[in-house]
Amino acid sequence: MVSKNLMAASTKPLILAILARGEIYGYQIIQTVTQLSGGTLDWAEGMLYPVLHRLEKEGFIQSQWKFSDNGRKRKYYRLTDLGRAELKKEKQEWTSVHTLLSGLWEPSRAFD
Repeated sequence: MVSKNLMAASTKPLILAILARGEIYGYQIIQTVTQLSGGTLDWAEGMLYPVLHRLEKEGFIQSQWKFSDNGRKRKYYRLTDLGRAELKKEKQEWTSVHTLLSGLWEPSRAFD
């Protein structure tokens, strides 16, 4: 399992990246994270929805109530243009951190 601190730090870029694939509702986001992480990230609805509300307030995502195929009313989320720009920024930052950590974990590469 991933620590709560790392899970919290990665929530924003993960949600933005998932929504870059297309519009989906909240529970689908949770299922996607679980599936793509092989179960190492275990998000709960109580953790997800406050983040979605914050991202919407910041203008990175928009929501709309729609009826699903089975007739249930669900709130669907999609990325805005501002969200796409934020995702690009997040990707650059996370790539920089990943590159640094990868180099540090392989000392022969980090100090050449």
